[in-house]
Amino acid sequence: MTEPVRLLQAGAGGMGRAWLRTIAADPDVELAGLVDLDVEVARAAADEHGFRDVPVAASIDELAGAADALIDVTVPAAHPKVSVDALLRGLPVLCEKPLAETVRECLGMVAAAEVSGKLLMVSQSRRYFRAVTAFQRQLAELGPIGTLTCEFYKAPHFSGFRERMAEPLLVDMAIHQFDLSRKLIGAEPVSVYCDSYNPSWSWFDGNAAASAIFTYTDGTRFAFSGSWCAAGLETSWNGRWRASTPGGTATWDGDNAPIAALSSGEDLPAVMTDDPEEIAGSLTEFVNAVRTSTTPQSEVHANVVSIAMVEAAVRSARAGVPVQIADVITDAYAEALETITTPSLQAALAAWPNPLKAVGLD
Repeated sequence: MTEPVRLLQAGAGGMGRAWLRTIAADPDVELAGLVDLDVEVARAAADEHGFRDVPVAASIDELAGAADALIDVTVPAAHPKVSVDALLRGLPVLCEKPLAETVRECLGMVAAAEVSGKLLMVSQSRRYFRAVTAFQRQLAELGPIGTLTCEFYKAPHFSGFRERMAEPLLVDMAIHQFDLSRKLIGAEPVSVYCDSYNPSWSWFDGNAAASAIFTYTDGTRFAFSGSWCAAGLETSWNGRWRASTPGGTATWDGDNAPIAALSSGEDLPAVMTDDPEEIAGSLTEFVNAVRTSTTPQSEVHANVVSIAMVEAAVRSARAGVPVQIADVITDAYAEALETITTPSLQAALAAWPNPLKAVGLD
């Protein structure tokens, strides 16, 4: 019998508690320790989820020796330090999305994965819906996608930092849809033109609405439109999707099984599986990758492109012109070379012959 993977979790807030529930339900893992800057919060969270005998601490230094891998559920601003520290201690890492707040920081995390030789995977949980897998199968049967669209319209009242952000929809939410478009299209984005704005009735300080059109290497266009101040007839949190292909059309409402029809008019049934969903799906793939040394989807090199899509969309919205994804990555690489001071990471970055090739774009 294979022994459970011993996990150290960093972060005991709201999302951290969701991960604790997921770990408790998965027989392939066991919690070896819980880390949070507020040790009392960590203790309470551990006890609440049935981990009364699990040690807690304020830093990963105190508990890293008891674990096989780390789950990083800290705030995004802390991901670079927490994940890099764990990698350099020899621990594979599953990091909550977003990988980091900037592509520059992401590239430092890529370097840490290379230096350590350990896996760094990002939990892009929207990739693990059973309906997404069924939708992807339908698209494969229908043929190459010409146009993929996603509409996202919600009206959440978060309070706190999201309502003060300059680009709340693009930066805090759209990475889910941008990243999922890569999975569904099966190619990589080349450029984006984006317009963001704030409706007059918005309760956000920054731009709560946006429209973006991405061009992909195979010629596919991905069009995203959304708003976080759209009360009434709201979409799923996953958005509402439609794909046009030479073989027909497929749609997904974000919640239920996708629907597809061939160009002949015949229905193309959705084949739904019983695979783990959302963060449980991320955890399952991570554990399998750790055990088998295989490369999972959303491995750090590839995930940088999803962060670059967000950064490019924000840059386009500010400048009012299309932005090349490659330009965002090469600019970030130059910044990383100037600002990352850890000698081993600096050397790893400097050894790249081409930063685009390093993240799979060349």
